[in-house]
Parts: sequence; structure tokens; C-alpha cells
Amino acid sequence: MEVSQMQKEVDNWISKYGVRYFNELTNLGLLMEEVGELARVITRKYGEQSSKESDLQVNLREEMADVLFVLTCLANQCGVNLEEAFTENIRKKSERDQNRHFENDKLNPGKKE
Repeated sequence: MEVSQMQKEVDNWISKYGVRYFNELTNLGLLMEEVGELARVITRKYGEQSSKESDLQVNLREEMADVLFVLTCLANQCGVNLEEAFTENIRKKSERDQNRHFENDKLNPGKKE
């Protein structure tokens, strides 16, 4: 699915099932909540913290999809075309950072920090 189609799908879902978008501040809070849930899954799965039994039932891809859904809601509310924004962001990063990471000793094994 293209990003523009995803934005339409979310908008259609909100119209059909959600009644209306929550306001932007509420959705920002929900986004932070979803990112926190994603962080919990990742820190338990890949980090050093042990998991509780309830942590093992949580699905990483579902948490990522929740983040993407709420972010898409915010984009729709704020009139941001995510496809255009992402394309521009990649272009900007490619120009600005074309040598930055290659020159970072922390990323290049064998080089001193």
C-alpha cells in the first residue's frame, strides 16, 4: 500500500468507525502512549530487561502499526502529505548527511573514537 493510500484508509476508517478525529493534542498524547508501548516491547525483547509473562503476549508489529495509525491521523488532521514529506526528508538527509556517517568513528569498526 502506498502512503497516500494509507492516509485515505485511515481517513475512511475514522469516518466510518471513529465518528471524528480526536483533537490534535489528544492524538499527540495517544502517539506518545503508543510509542511507549512499542518501546516496552523492544526493550524487553532486545534489551537487557527481563520480561513478565504479560510482556510475551505483546506483538511488535501490532505496536508499530498502532504508532503508524496515530501518526497518520495526525498527518491527516494537520494537512500533511506523508508521502511528500518523507520523500523530501530523505532528499534532505541524503544531501546533508552524505558523508557524515562514513566519517563517524563510532560507526566504523577498527577506527578509534
